[in-house]
Amino acid sequence: VQLQASGGGLVQAGGSLRLSCAASGGTFSRYVMGWFRQAPGKEREFVAAMKWNVKYYADNVKGRFTISRDNARNMWYLYLHMNNLKADDTAVYYCASSTCWSSSCDSSTETLYDYWGQGTLVTVSS
Repeated sequence: VQLQASGGGLVQAGGSLRLSCAASGGTFSRYVMGWFRQAPGKEREFVAAMKWNVKYYADNVKGRFTISRDNARNMWYLYLHMNNLKADDTAVYYCASSTCWSSSCDSSTETLYDYWGQGTLVTVSS
């Protein structure tokens, strides 16, 4: 399994960005896939995830971020649409996938995930 995140950059507060994660080598229609982020000096935290077609969000991004998933040409893509960005959203964003697919999988738990992308930096200027 390979995950390649992209789409980060510098944006002003209130602006928008779309992160993409290209995934290959797995059955991603069944996998839990998610986004995490790590701000400078802080631990990595859960942002959003999809389990089957159910979406989960951290409270601090709910209503501003939208996670989605698509496939095309034998590739899967995980997206994170981020609106009304705040300075606190500045972080390195990581996409991840898990081979767990049962109803008991807690998609907000970092240890659930087996594969990680390399991260993409989002910087929000205030």
